[in-house]
Amino acid sequence: MKYWIVAALIAFAVPATAMDARHPDWPCPQIVVPKLSVAAFWTGPAIDDVGDNWMKERTVHDLVLRLAGRRTPLADAEKEAAEFIVGAEPERQQKAKLLFAGLFAALSRERDDVMAGIQRFSQRQQELREKISAELADLRAKQDAPNQDPAVADKLADQVAWDTRIFDERRNTVSFVCEVPSTIERRLFALARAIQQKLE
Repeated sequence: MKYWIVAALIAFAVPATAMDARHPDWPCPQIVVPKLSVAAFWTGPAIDDVGDNWMKERTVHDLVLRLAGRRTPLADAEKEAAEFIVGAEPERQQKAKLLFAGLFAALSRERDDVMAGIQRFSQRQQELREKISAELADLRAKQDAPNQDPAVADKLADQVAWDTRIFDERRNTVSFVCEVPSTIERRLFALARAIQQKLE
């Protein structure tokens, strides 16, 4: 038996262990936090009364989209956020509330999309794992059959090799994908801090 088939048998004989027992399909080392909370990022004035008002003010809306986008370097985004919080105390308070509410909504939505994508990725990996396990069992049965057809076994072995390669390539990208939610959270925290510092 080829060495990669032996390796595949070892790798797929044991079910994958979830990183977070509460979420068995979660493939990342980070603990799952399904939804972000305002209190984890914001100690400024309450934004309960803001709703989607930030979307109705074109200046704030455009600024939110620019600061939330990863194309804008974080240092530049922090500077722009701070520069926006100007004026008398009531005006600064209102601007801060609108800007943070918009950033929280935009970045939370982006993070939700990423989290859902990771879940779909994990489900596809589990489906592929099960497919490979079934192929390996079929391959062993064909190799152990008294009247085995080498051509059929070779074809199945090639399929196992191909599927295993895809599985491994996907698995090698998961560490990068898993970092994205944390990157979004760090951006939100940094921007919230930049806004709040202008209120102090």
